[in-house]
Amino acid sequence: MFVELSAPGRCAAAGTFFLAALLQAAPAHAQSGKVGRIAAPSAAEPAAAKSPDLRDGQAETRLLAVYKLIAEGRSREALAQAETLARDYPNFQLAQLAVGDLLMSRTRPIRRMGDVPEPDSARSLQAATTLEELRNESRQRVDAQRSRPPAHSIPAQFLELSPRSRHAIAVDASRSRLYLFENTPKGLQLIADYYASVGKLGIEKNLEGDQRTPLGVYFITSRLDPATLKDFYGAGALPINYPNPLDQSRGKTGSGIWLHGTPPDQFARAPLATDGCLVLANPDLERILRTVEPRSTPVVIARQLQWVAPHAVQADRKSFDAVLNAWRSAKTEGDMKRLLGFYAPDFQSYRKKPLEEWSQVLKTETRALRGRELHLKDKSYLRWTDSADTMVVTFGEVAEGARTGPVKRQYWARRGQQWQIFFEGVIG
Repeated sequence: MFVELSAPGRCAAAGTFFLAALLQAAPAHAQSGKVGRIAAPSAAEPAAAKSPDLRDGQAETRLLAVYKLIAEGRSREALAQAETLARDYPNFQLAQLAVGDLLMSRTRPIRRMGDVPEPDSARSLQAATTLEELRNESRQRVDAQRSRPPAHSIPAQFLELSPRSRHAIAVDASRSRLYLFENTPKGLQLIADYYASVGKLGIEKNLEGDQRTPLGVYFITSRLDPATLKDFYGAGALPINYPNPLDQSRGKTGSGIWLHGTPPDQFARAPLATDGCLVLANPDLERILRTVEPRSTPVVIARQLQWVAPHAVQADRKSFDAVLNAWRSAKTEGDMKRLLGFYAPDFQSYRKKPLEEWSQVLKTETRALRGRELHLKDKSYLRWTDSADTMVVTFGEVAEGARTGPVKRQYWARRGQQWQIFFEGVIG
């Protein structure tokens, strides 16, 4: 597997860049306990008496340990570990491929993963395509471990997350990687990350059926019972709210974008393999299904995540907080002229209400305050920047003296030097 195993210690030229890098695959700042460290078992460790529970992240960790053994020229130990991995996860194609390559290496040097003759028939051409997909999957898994996010960093999109959002998800499509965060009193903490597949034709979904995965800020809308789904979706599914209001304002179409699992006979899919959904191995998805909460869990899907220290977003958060507070003040005071100045001319709400109709809603809401102070509780700010600068804002709107109020979501766009609301609606 990228190494001439018949001559230990000598890497084949075709794969030196790949496996040699595994020797540094676990930097000190790795955050996820399961996937950040690649510790190869010693020869003295006994084989497990029975197959372990299929825990999230475990198969990948063990596969990378096999790769490390190969890179170190310890082919006998690598084969033993690969065979155990393939037995525990018989549908894990990369594990099966490792076993095959290691066995083949006993008879001839292996110059690359899945080292077979060039295709000479339709059947072998299909096999060659599958092998290339497996090589790409393997490369994405390894690269993700070589380039771990810095310790205690967060994706730049997360300016502020309400305590109501107990978890958050961020996807780096360039690395085929999904990152799971817990929202703690000390801020977002990365608790796990997983290999994930995206659309066959890549990312940046625009149209129904274009086989691309959308980019943007989304929210999990529900949790689908696996008993109601076809086996194709594996352990279950979590739909997201594509197209969101920003997508709709741009004329994007499509629906049915889910996070879901794999069929029983398939552990993982190729990096580019879905019709637009995000697909994870079933043990990994099961962890997410047990963890996240529909409606309050944000899902950021980016071409490439920008990781920053939490303090790096403080200035932007405070700056926008002043804007939102000015909107709140105008609404509290019932100053309709000033209040409507925060809304974009192309504003729409649910049911496509334009600004003229929404102004009547605002008048009704301000009258209902009867001069009471308006408070914004449990605020979340999620920023999305591409060709435009957008802020997705969620908060509870509670009048002075009231115990509860509606939960609202607003989409703000920066127009020149001014932030304007182009969507607002009640979500709960």
